[in-house]
Amino acid sequence: MREAFKIVFEDDFVIVLNKIVKILVQPSPKKEPNTLTALLEKKIKSKVYPCHRLDRETTGLIIYAKNKEIQRQVMEEFKKGVVKKKYIAFARGRFIKKKGIRKDYIIDQEGRRFGEKPKKAEMIFKVLEEIKGFSVVELEPLTGRTNQLRIQLAKEGNPILGERKYAFGKDFKINFKRLALHACFLSFIHPVSKERLNLKIGLANDMKDFLQKKKREVQLCS
Repeated sequence: MREAFKIVFEDDFVIVLNKIVKILVQPSPKKEPNTLTALLEKKIKSKVYPCHRLDRETTGLIIYAKNKEIQRQVMEEFKKGVVKKKYIAFARGRFIKKKGIRKDYIIDQEGRRFGEKPKKAEMIFKVLEEIKGFSVVELEPLTGRTNQLRIQLAKEGNPILGERKYAFGKDFKINFKRLALHACFLSFIHPVSKERLNLKIGLANDMKDFLQKKKREVQLCS
């Protein structure tokens, strides 16, 4: 397996990674051995505890704690809405509104299976660029619902490229090898120093290469 992650920040209490490849954060019922958590523990030779999750196909920033108490404190920040996150997505087509707040009541597939009720979901969105067939969008979730960004964009009629859970492959004229979603910004209060950490990374390499390729194609055709 090629490099799965890079350490963006580390001290005695937390580690923030840039998740680079399609990989589960924690073991599934299939007990896959090569999870992000297992690979990190192997690298630093110590137990770690994920404070939130990213989908298998989503790349970008994720926080780990070095003990369970730190994990509890950071997870409490998430519950209280103290943590700020931003994502970059490639979404199908063009948006009618180029920026604003999207509010929905949503439920993910697992919740529907277990008879849960839809929950309120809010996100700030801003179209950064429009390329032939898709838009580059910045997304900031204001609530923490499972698969929230994926569901809300699909409901808007602009599913994320590579989406196969809340859209059909036949709905896309442009293919991307995974879900085109990247966690690019993370801001949280350090559980010990109480200082706010603001961490930002560039676009994932596969998304960057894809964007450059599509821009070259547009230039050749113009």
